Amino acid sequence: MEEKSLYLEIGKIVSTHGIHGEVRVQPWCNTPEFLTEFYFLYLDRQKKRIEIERSRAQKNIVIMKIQGVDDIEQALALRNKIVYASREDMELEEGSYFIQDLIGIKVIDADNSEKSYGTLTDVLQTGANDVYQITDENKKEVLIPAIADVVIKTDLENNQMVIRPLKGLFDDED
Repeated sequence: MEEKSLYLEIGKIVSTHGIHGEVRVQPWCNTPEFLTEFYFLYLDRQKKRIEIERSRAQKNIVIMKIQGVDDIEQALALRNKIVYASREDMELEEGSYFIQDLIGIKVIDADNSEKSYGTLTDVLQTGANDVYQITDENKKEVLIPAIADVVIKTDLENNQMVIRPLKGLFDDED
């Protein structure tokens, strides 16, 4: 398994807010409030460390003031930049995973470990529970609910997820 990146994509600067250098960040995390908890973030592919002077959630967006960005021209230059957070600055609850870590893991059957369903290729956040998109070697996509009755074990160390699909999810079932 390839080594996990120290940095996780956490949002994208989508526009400016006002004339004093604030930016609007579309959060790529569970809630906009989560993004407001950071004092330092990292910008774009270079992972340039930026200090956050203040931030606040406003509906589904985060308004953020970055130190050294003091006018609308400087803020405009940041538009469409990806914002990263360091894993070291985040703590997950037991049984929770970063989406970035789930993408690409192999999905196998709980009752027959030789049976592979494919690779987890996307996580859809629906509200009630997440939905995992699994793509097989023929590029066929199947959606499974990310619930305890279906997902038996997630083993990031061995790059695999063990599932027991609900009846009818896969065509080859009785």
